[in-house]
Amino acid sequence: MTKPVGIAVAQFAPTSDAAANREAIGALARRATERGASVVVFPEYSSFFTDPFDATLAENAEELDGPFVRALAALAAELGVHLVAGLTERADDGRVRNTVVAVDGSGIVALYRKQHLYDAFGQRESDWIEPGALDAPQTFEAGGLRFGLMTCYDLRFPEVGRALADAGADVALVPAEWVRGPLKEHHWTTLLAARAIENTMYLAAADHPPTLGVGHSAVIDPLGVTIASIGTATDVTVGWADRDTIRNVRRVNPALELRRYRVVPR
Repeated sequence: MTKPVGIAVAQFAPTSDAAANREAIGALARRATERGASVVVFPEYSSFFTDPFDATLAENAEELDGPFVRALAALAAELGVHLVAGLTERADDGRVRNTVVAVDGSGIVALYRKQHLYDAFGQRESDWIEPGALDAPQTFEAGGLRFGLMTCYDLRFPEVGRALADAGADVALVPAEWVRGPLKEHHWTTLLAARAIENTMYLAAADHPPTLGVGHSAVIDPLGVTIASIGTATDVTVGWADRDTIRNVRRVNPALELRRYRVVPR
């Protein structure tokens, strides 16, 4: 048996107070490591968030070597873990980048810029956010497992998860701000399970709690079973992932080997 890896999802509501966001991340990361986590996932827009979006979004955007990433890396070094969180990154065209960074004590080990922007359900994220390039997925390793990144609305596009599977990911990490609305909780839980099942991988997703998000941050196993979840509180929960489980699921259901299509950028 391989040693399980503790993956925590940390659910909180980021605000326009960047210092308070970093303080909340620190408290939740310490709680997660006390519960055994070695990888901790925080929501989308963890560095800065305002609703509705306005000019302060760009005014408070940071570089990849800015205060948010430096604080995240220092915290990862202190705790000896990997931390994953959404960053409002500075861009060149007046908009910002919706970026996810994965860090350890040395700094960024993988990053992802949101590819599918939330121009749906009456929202226009692309007015404020520059879409990410369709680059090859960046991954990182922790505890013998390979982790990949996606963001929120990407869950509705199965190609993103499949691209991570093609890159060798055992776990997809999903920072999100899944906006509440009719049937949105149902969509959230259904899509989390679907992306795990079709790729026979673990999936860990961290959302904002109500009233803006749906909450229900969760860790899902390769059979689509929720093995850890939070509900609507500000809290962390830890799910345990191991390679033996992935190997056994893929032996019984070799869907990745049997498929007859590849993902090609549009």
